[in-house]
Amino acid sequence: MKTVVLKSLLLACLLASPAQAGWKPVEKVETYAVSGQTGPQLHASMGERGPMIGKSKVRAMAYTNFKLTWVRDYQRQGNACVLVSARPKLIITYTLPKTSGPVPAAVQKSWDVFAAGLAAHEKVHGDIIVDMVRKIETATIGLSVPDDPGCEKIRTEMTRRLAELSQAQRQASRDFDRVEFAPRGNLQQLIVALLMGR
Repeated sequence: MKTVVLKSLLLACLLASPAQAGWKPVEKVETYAVSGQTGPQLHASMGERGPMIGKSKVRAMAYTNFKLTWVRDYQRQGNACVLVSARPKLIITYTLPKTSGPVPAAVQKSWDVFAAGLAAHEKVHGDIIVDMVRKIETATIGLSVPDDPGCEKIRTEMTRRLAELSQAQRQASRDFDRVEFAPRGNLQQLIVALLMGR
């Protein structure tokens, strides 16, 4: 009986997702105020007040940012260094527009559809970030570097692997935006509907 229970517990642990195994991202929403009485006015307000992206100082309608830190356990095993465990702390922040005052009912209806679609778009960017963190776990936990008793070489190897996964995450986000903003893309259609008052 005990053997069956232990096997069941072991199987449950093996099948558990990383979130179930002890971590999940913290998701926050920050808003910035937009104003206007028509779809075009609200769209223009986003262009004037939206979050600045990177060093380019280009404004976006919305933005997804994240902060990722790790608690890692490096252990010397013989003459090698092994990353025995790594626990991420991931905070994802979505910056979204919010109307600052009342708007006509028909415009509000168009805005609600647009805002919901924009939030869903940014959530995909969040999912891409979570996927990157899961891939970092897979690529690094259990990593062993020989002839590294001071656990220095392993950090160089970790930096290389993390850089590759970070680049892949950024590229996946760019590819997603390219599809969404393309003619007849989902976000492009949402913008057109807002401008046309649909």
